[in-house]
Amino acid sequence: MYLKEGCSLLLKVYKPSIPFVLNTNPILNPCKPQIEPNQSLFLKESDVENRLKREVDIILALEYFKSIANSGTFKHTSLTYQTMIEKLGRERNQTDGVQYLLHQMKLEGIRCSEDLFVSVIKAYQQAGLAEQALKTFYRIREFGCEPTVKIYNHVLDALLSENRFQMINPIYSNMKRDGMEPNVFTYNILLKALCKNDRVDGARKLLEEMSKKGCSPDAVSHTTIVSTLCRLGKVEEARELVTRFKPVVSVYNALINGVCREYKFEEVFKLLAEMVDKGVDPNVITFSTVISSLCDVGNVGLSLAVMAQMFRRGCSPNIYTCTSLIKGYFLGGRQYEALEMWNRMIGEEFVPNVVAYNTLIHGLCSCGNMGKAVSVCDEMERNGCSPNVTTYSTLIDGFAKNGNLVGASETWNKMISHGCHPNVVTYTCMVDVLCRNSMINQAHSLIENMTTEACPPNTVTYNTLIKGLCGIGRLDCALKVLDQMGSCRCSPNITTYNELLDGLFKVNRFKEAFELVREMKEREIRLNLVTYNIILRGFCRAGMPQETLQLLGKMLVGGIKPDAITYNILIYAYCKQGKVRYAIQVFDRNSAAEEWHPDIISYTTLLWGIANWIGVEEANFYLHRMVNEGIYPNLITWNVLVRCFFSNLVHMGPIHILDDILGNG
Repeated sequence: MYLKEGCSLLLKVYKPSIPFVLNTNPILNPCKPQIEPNQSLFLKESDVENRLKREVDIILALEYFKSIANSGTFKHTSLTYQTMIEKLGRERNQTDGVQYLLHQMKLEGIRCSEDLFVSVIKAYQQAGLAEQALKTFYRIREFGCEPTVKIYNHVLDALLSENRFQMINPIYSNMKRDGMEPNVFTYNILLKALCKNDRVDGARKLLEEMSKKGCSPDAVSHTTIVSTLCRLGKVEEARELVTRFKPVVSVYNALINGVCREYKFEEVFKLLAEMVDKGVDPNVITFSTVISSLCDVGNVGLSLAVMAQMFRRGCSPNIYTCTSLIKGYFLGGRQYEALEMWNRMIGEEFVPNVVAYNTLIHGLCSCGNMGKAVSVCDEMERNGCSPNVTTYSTLIDGFAKNGNLVGASETWNKMISHGCHPNVVTYTCMVDVLCRNSMINQAHSLIENMTTEACPPNTVTYNTLIKGLCGIGRLDCALKVLDQMGSCRCSPNITTYNELLDGLFKVNRFKEAFELVREMKEREIRLNLVTYNIILRGFCRAGMPQETLQLLGKMLVGGIKPDAITYNILIYAYCKQGKVRYAIQVFDRNSAAEEWHPDIISYTTLLWGIANWIGVEEANFYLHRMVNEGIYPNLITWNVLVRCFFSNLVHMGPIHILDDILGNG
């Protein structure tokens, strides 16, 4: 295996806290030459504040903050403390420093202002320490500060950011007990909390309560409700609700996003026209949402038309607009246009972000252009945009699909050395490349390692391993993995069973296959089209055409529509039984109705049946029809025809076929 020895699969790199000490009774420190005593007259609060704000390096900012306090040249104020706390809050793992400064203020008798306390709460929120923010809030009066609506709002928002819903209501109750009237910001936080819990009815009642209390809902209130309804698939309800609100762009954007998710583009364009009629100008988010959805379904042409409309309305595209078009080109297999769009975007001086780079890398990987994908990743780093776990996962997946173990392993090692933690997607991609290279034991070891690294495998991870085991015929091991999933509390899904069924039917282990089908029914996992096709193919391979037709009838009764694979299996089953006329009926009826377009497999199977059971002339008719439809016989087709025709030498058919073979080279 190519993974670096001794390299942890989950490298935890933490930036250590920066310790500093301030004297409670400042004295002149001769060891600190930065600030001389005679400069004290020139140190004003505004000068210190500006110097701290300008300093980019947090260590230098702290050194300056300490030195002027310890030298006695400046006594820090509430404003300078706030500036330093805000700088620390923007850094990782600096909440200890924030807490220290807060206590230092207390020792110096400096009262904590409302804005300063808000800065403390925000620092904890940004660090993901909402509970610590709450504990500090409970001690607010120790720091000479009284609770206000603004402070309460920031505490509620910190709790919401970590989904601490059970803590929100008690804090809101405390707020009302303190005699404070919630404002629109308070209500919007409560609305978001309700909507995050999918409690839309409660959110709508809260809207009514706002109005009754004289607090008019704003654009944020309405947008929150509309976007949640759309997320829950209640687009029509959202559409009806929008008619009651004041028309604003953010509300329409939320609604258009919901309609785009359902790919109802006619309705989308009606909404765009409605916006304009009501005097609401679509913005870059509106147009980018529509362009992105059109690109998702491969309609780049219409996306470009929307972009042209965007320009006509004086709205300039942003990085997300261009990224969506690049995605669309790649989905349509138009790599050249995608790269041309990227170069044009760079020429227009757009600065690509990690999403844009990842879209380009994903597109290149999907086209198999791994060399270019790696060079884009290198360019990304040179331009100061750090690859994230999605970048590395995409590259590993691309190498996996190419069977390139070396490329995948080198990418993995680079990710680890850069301190980027692999997630379950990255691990699964690596398991895939190991399985594709028949390194099953290493893949299994990697999955075991996931648990120890606090990144438990999911159903997709196990499915990847099961597919690898079935692919090399280790079905007993694959069935053991299925049992292992249950013990790991990881539920198998339809894909799990489809992989196992495919493996079992390929080696005619019907008893075990049908036991799995029974297990699926017990787990209430409904058979899908892929499952039916696997079982149908298994029956055909085992020479059980009657069972094939019976199962097909059951599938149709269940409301599952056949695809090309199903039709090919059905034609083969009829031909195998000698019921070639039925096969011809299926072929002609469904292709004429354009429910299905026959391919080389369909024609080859039908020609085999006709030549064996009916005769040369009719087979020759379908051979010419096949060529006229632009489907040309391959080696297997010719082998089938020549074998069948030469077994009936009394006919003149072989002569025609030989002419066709020679004519086609």
